[in-house]
Amino acid sequence: MSAASNPAGDKPAQPAQRPYVLFVVLALAIVFFLTGSDQWMSIANYMLIYAIATLGLNVLSGFAGQVSLGLAFFMSVGAYTAAWLGGAPPSDSLSPMGLGLSFVIWLPAAGIVAALVGALVGPIALRLKNFYLGIVSLALVFIGQYIFQNARALTGGPQGRTFLAPSFNGNSFAQQNEIFGFILTKEQQFFLLLSIILGLVSLFVANIARSRPGRAFQAVRDNEVGAAIMGVNLLEAKMGAFILSSFLAGIAGALLASYIGYVRPDDWNLILSIQFVAAIIIGGVASVWGSLLGAAFVFALPQVLDQLAILPQNTTGHGITSGDLSTIFYGLLIIVFLLFEPGGIIGLVRRIQPLLARQADTTSQKGGESLTENSTEHAYGVPLDVEHSALSRDESE
Repeated sequence: MSAASNPAGDKPAQPAQRPYVLFVVLALAIVFFLTGSDQWMSIANYMLIYAIATLGLNVLSGFAGQVSLGLAFFMSVGAYTAAWLGGAPPSDSLSPMGLGLSFVIWLPAAGIVAALVGALVGPIALRLKNFYLGIVSLALVFIGQYIFQNARALTGGPQGRTFLAPSFNGNSFAQQNEIFGFILTKEQQFFLLLSIILGLVSLFVANIARSRPGRAFQAVRDNEVGAAIMGVNLLEAKMGAFILSSFLAGIAGALLASYIGYVRPDDWNLILSIQFVAAIIIGGVASVWGSLLGAAFVFALPQVLDQLAILPQNTTGHGITSGDLSTIFYGLLIIVFLLFEPGGIIGLVRRIQPLLARQADTTSQKGGESLTENSTEHAYGVPLDVEHSALSRDESE
């Protein structure tokens, strides 16, 4: 049977490819964990944390179509919630607050508090659309910086405060620990933890996208009037996306602060929020894999280039540095993808897949014809054109 008789011939094969992709990613992660140095693992850890936040923004802007530049604000809310709940109790009146609670308490609490703040801000912000919503979310970043710079008891003020690393059974991730007979460094412990959390978050977002609320998000994104006619509660759908996005941002902020160990209020700035917008544009809007790839390109690629010393290092203090070149590079990527491939890297992959599939089919058909011809030639000494033509007609039928 030819491919022409099966119009959807390539579609059933796509789901079957997903387990292989996951298997390859898992195998690469294991190899990297066993062989990667602490420097490379640190780059990977940053990328994993930022990928969680990128997924949060993609839920709001990619799936629900709501413009947001305030992700850094919700990350800071999660970070300082974690610092308050998990930080060491103050030793004097000048030390920031801390309750010394366990990691299993402060991490989900960071997401929950950020989600509650999103639920308070959402009804006001989501009454606006597009550019105006972006301006309101942008204002959250500057309001948050002002509040956190003056809330010294919580944030330590402009000079910042320290954050404790996660710990289990009294074993802090900030130091080497023995797990199942293996001595693991701080970077390796964080890599395991962050990989598990990112995997769970990715699975959760993917399932949400296929669920009824996820379809409501996408209906609102595509056409609000049409979604309302279909019975979708617009405010409820937007609020759901806003709260879920805030929750994931809070989780990512708590993990980032805990991993770095010391954060100032100025670190949660507009540039950070814009980088997440760049990540979903480059990786692919409304795509889980796009979020992961976008985070890798925007946040990990500049560090990789610095690590490999591919770009020239500027030691004079004047001119363009390697970091500037990295920023220019992914800025150009945004322009290229917006002009030629709005679907980002994932959209490009989806365009290439049918071409590769057709090329593979063409190659296999040529191989089959060559095999048939060679077999006939081996059996009878000369090629039988009549028989070969009959076989070709049978294959086409």
